[in-house]
Amino acid sequence: MSRYILSLTLAIFFILSGCKNSSNEVVVYSTVDQVFSEPVLRDFEEETGIIVKAVFDTEETKSTGVMNRLIAEKDNAQCDLFWSGDPLRNVVLQSKGITSPYQSAQTDLIPGHFRDMENHWTGFSARARVLIYNKTLISSESLPQSILELTHPRFKGAFTIANPLFGTTTFHMAALFAVLGQAPAEQWMNDLKKNQVIIATSNGDVKKRVMNAELAFGLTDTDDAFEAKKESSDVDYIFLDQQAGGMGTLIMPNALSLIQNSPNSENGKKLMDYLLSRQTEAKLAISCAQMPLIMGTKVPDDVPSLDHIISMKIDYSQSSEILEQIQPWLKQWVEE
Repeated sequence: MSRYILSLTLAIFFILSGCKNSSNEVVVYSTVDQVFSEPVLRDFEEETGIIVKAVFDTEETKSTGVMNRLIAEKDNAQCDLFWSGDPLRNVVLQSKGITSPYQSAQTDLIPGHFRDMENHWTGFSARARVLIYNKTLISSESLPQSILELTHPRFKGAFTIANPLFGTTTFHMAALFAVLGQAPAEQWMNDLKKNQVIIATSNGDVKKRVMNAELAFGLTDTDDAFEAKKESSDVDYIFLDQQAGGMGTLIMPNALSLIQNSPNSENGKKLMDYLLSRQTEAKLAISCAQMPLIMGTKVPDDVPSLDHIISMKIDYSQSSEILEQIQPWLKQWVEE
């Protein structure tokens, strides 16, 4: 009888193990706007039959909510793939031992400076930081040409940036601290305060305030600027610091990382392969004007090309370290 029970127990164990290994789902945490990322995930689901369970950040806590969730789940991973709107959060997770290296077949198509050499994260489809403006309030000739010019008195109270504690604005500030140095960057931000910068809740809020002619201009991302141009003929945008010898504009690739000891790692790899494809980059170029990193990807005529943009030279690992270091200072800056 005991032999029969043992055999039955082993049979149940192998059946359950088989079910787990043949899981037909994948869990992805994403900081990318749901309106743009979800259709791509649904296409993957339809084409592969693999069920996608997605967790998205809110607009106000962009890039911090799901990252902190991944850190809390380090010893009990619930997520298979992290899809971030920029690489800095991926680097933070890598430093904490939460990501797992994976080299997709498409990895070599991505320029080396947009991926981790140890394959803990790989970039694709990029956005850039731009200045969005309302043509009824300010002419293109009167706009600042450098981000450093935002402190000029003639722009006092006329512009906005999103809360630097969240989203791509955090990345932007960390990159500026890396390029300018801590003391000059702090002085610049303090001068912004003296020039009565308006702190919006999010990049979407920046877009809304400029579209509604509440403010003349603001800093946001190319996807928000692209949407604003489609919604209003009064809105346009420019790339800052494009003069010869200028520091350039911040380029922000999406970034993918597999999660260590995830429940559906093989499906996570399949989803990562799918997202790193020329097909996905073309979709994101159409939906939200993201700029492909894979050469030769066909995009609409109104999508800018990285070949024609002077980009800020940054070290993502260094910027990630700075991001964590300056959080207390940024919090104090926002609250003062």
